[in-house]
Amino acid sequence: MTTTRLTLVRHGRSAVDPTTAPHHWDLAADAADGLVTLRDSGVLPSKAQWYSSPEPKAVATAAALTSRSVIEIDDLREAERPATWFDDAAEFVATVRRALNVPDEPAVSGWEPATATRRRVVRAVRGLVDDPDRPADIVLVGHGTAWTLLVAELTGRAPDLAAWQRMAMPDVAVLEVSTSDAPAILARDWAG
Repeated sequence: MTTTRLTLVRHGRSAVDPTTAPHHWDLAADAADGLVTLRDSGVLPSKAQWYSSPEPKAVATAAALTSRSVIEIDDLREAERPATWFDDAAEFVATVRRALNVPDEPAVSGWEPATATRRRVVRAVRGLVDDPDRPADIVLVGHGTAWTLLVAELTGRAPDLAAWQRMAMPDVAVLEVSTSDAPAILARDWAG
């Protein structure tokens, strides 16, 4: 049995544009401070292979955190959502809660069901972990809902909405994942 250390990074603060779908958003102009703090914290492994969602905010986060090459993987993208805007943060949280509690249905019209997001992201990550030539340390830069679903699948737990709400932008969690069927161990939870 081989173990891989997965460092999950949630992207830096987004430049919200209510007229555009979130998968097109970049980082906010003031996101650099949080990224510099994370980069200099010593939390990120120095010799890991880096992968990123192709979304601009994730790619920019990875570029700010490492000088190593970063491989973009399409299936690491966030749950697909159109330009649905929520003026009320509580309404957005309730919608994500609905997505996680009723995962086979879109939480709102046009949203990718959580089950589809989970399958897509887990398949991509399992492909990395199960590759016999993969490094022992992998950093994945991506998104809050996608990582919530991934952590649930790999640890054998229900999606943790409290952890999703606690995540900062950026933030880090670490999983120890084996190539066996044993559940992953959450070695570092989201700090928030």
